[in-house]
Amino acid sequence: MDESVSLIQLAHRLEEVVGELRGIPVDVERLEDSGLVRRQIARASRSAGELRAMHPVGSSETGRAEQRSRRDVLDALRDGMTMRTIIHASVLDDPRKAARIRELHTAGDLHRVVDEPIQQLLIFDRTVAFVRITPVAYAPGALVIRQQSLITTLIDLFEQTWTRAREVTEPALRLSPREREVLALIAAGRTNSAVARALSISEAAINKHVASVFTKLELPATEDDNRRVLAVLAYLRGAAK
Repeated sequence: MDESVSLIQLAHRLEEVVGELRGIPVDVERLEDSGLVRRQIARASRSAGELRAMHPVGSSETGRAEQRSRRDVLDALRDGMTMRTIIHASVLDDPRKAARIRELHTAGDLHRVVDEPIQQLLIFDRTVAFVRITPVAYAPGALVIRQQSLITTLIDLFEQTWTRAREVTEPALRLSPREREVLALIAAGRTNSAVARALSISEAAINKHVASVFTKLELPATEDDNRRVLAVLAYLRGAAK
């Protein structure tokens, strides 16, 4: 399905839901206290069998808090919870966050990656959803949604985004945003000098980016292989997911 069409359909569905809810008490709770939000999320995770999540940025936790959060996820997976998580591609630019994501993905918290903007979202089963009051990274507070029509719409948003997203294990996802730009232009048939002009940087800088792409995609120089073609193929496989 064309992405623009699916988003238009989703917008129409949201309008329908809002229309249906006019004059009806809506089960949405506003929590200003971040500690209370964390406790509500922990309570929901203890009884849920499925979690859908979207994260525009990685966790801000460090040290012991990060280790405890990672253990909680691993414990939930061992207890049988099904998890799927969509992250923004920029999260993988942080090696520490990328390593954690790949560890959790291997353990069963399946991750996919998108380049388009997304908002923080947690949906436990088809019972309760959490979204930030203010759609800004790390903003305090959350809306706790139990209204079934709204949860159904949020699940539709998640599933459409999941379908468009790429696998987190794709080699091309190891690249920096600039390297992905360079590789996208090479995939469009541009020479290094043409890429340099398109990005308004020197050809020497492009050569360094291309060399880094070859290294990250584990494409050694050999007489039998054209690394430029192999890099483009890796990019196209990643973009097709």
